[in-house]
Amino acid sequence: MTTIERAAHRPLPGRVQRRVQRLARRIGAVLGLALLLAGSAQAIEFDALMALLAQTRSGQARFTEQRWVAGLDAPLASSGTLSFTAPDRFTRQTLAPRSETLAVQGNTVSLSRNGRSRSLALDAAPEIEPVVEALRGTLTGNGRSLLQHFNASVSGDADAWQLSLVPTAPRLQALLAAVRISGRRAELLSVEMRMADGDRSLMLIEPLPAAGR
Repeated sequence: MTTIERAAHRPLPGRVQRRVQRLARRIGAVLGLALLLAGSAQAIEFDALMALLAQTRSGQARFTEQRWVAGLDAPLASSGTLSFTAPDRFTRQTLAPRSETLAVQGNTVSLSRNGRSRSLALDAAPEIEPVVEALRGTLTGNGRSLLQHFNASVSGDADAWQLSLVPTAPRLQALLAAVRISGRRAELLSVEMRMADGDRSLMLIEPLPAAGR
């Protein structure tokens, strides 16, 4: 056996062995992280998200909402239900603190409050239009409608995504700064709205099982 071969078979000093073991563990951790990242869920793009949402043709959910308004010490709280039916019907029924229903079909919006009802064109209701267009377009996966009113960007993957909407029309910009919607696959879980005047709201959504399930 040569000198080199004898050196190769000679046990390493304990201190060197510990260093080699620590280095091996670090290399293993790096390789494990690389494999985890390689197998992680793929980022979802806008068109893919819209296609995923469009698969659900109708749905219902409970909501709780808080609104922070300038001049008020505490947020305003409300709760109720949401429902939609593709392609363009959307209803928000507030149950607390008082009963109120907002229903939209196409470009017609109906408001019911205190036993009184009225109907008007959606584009003639600037305080309602941004909210309806953002929610209805997302719930129904109507990407074309969303892009008519907003610049849209998506982050995350199909199991945990965020959709950011920034209005493009000056008449919407005068009211709304941005909307951020988060969800899981075809379900909306939260909607945050930041108004142009600094007010904001956060709606938490609990999807309800489809009838018969």
